[in-house]
Amino acid sequence: MIRPRVRGKHGFTLVELALVLVIVGLLITGVLKGEALIENAKVKKLVNQKDSIAAAYYTFFDRYGMLPGDEDRVGTPTGDTHEGDGDGQIDAAEYGYVFEDLVLAEIINGSYDGTQTDVPNHAFGDFMRIQWVGNFAGSTVNANCMYFDGVPAQVALQIDTKYDDGVYNSGSIRANTVYTNQAPKQMIWRM
Repeated sequence: MIRPRVRGKHGFTLVELALVLVIVGLLITGVLKGEALIENAKVKKLVNQKDSIAAAYYTFFDRYGMLPGDEDRVGTPTGDTHEGDGDGQIDAAEYGYVFEDLVLAEIINGSYDGTQTDVPNHAFGDFMRIQWVGNFAGSTVNANCMYFDGVPAQVALQIDTKYDDGVYNSGSIRANTVYTNQAPKQMIWRM
């Protein structure tokens, strides 16, 4: 008996299908690893931003004997038109002056006008600033701190765990709510 040949109908072999599945798996794994690498890079950038701003803050203090934003000497640094009250606490009216003072003192680069809306963004895209903190997250802090608004909950927990105690309302790194609440956090980090 002779079998008729079917022309134009070709299927995939099991080996070809397995190869396609392996390639798709590798692509998915690569994309997921890439996202994790990007997230880790942002976390490191946020920590580096905090460290570099803290270094600038203390450099200003060493140079002028007062805190940026809080300084109360006219024309200090040269070109400054905003004065603080010199009490050692960078309050809500002064935090906009901090980055202007640091730029005018030629400690950091940029262009800031001293307003509270003209402050830098951190690695996750929201605002960061230095401000006096009395009570935060239900406990007393009483220190000038770096504020980071809009930090993803898992990132805030990761930073707090790595650099402090991992508890949202104690230590030198704090958040406005518990880390299990997945809403973005307002994180503070004592200077």
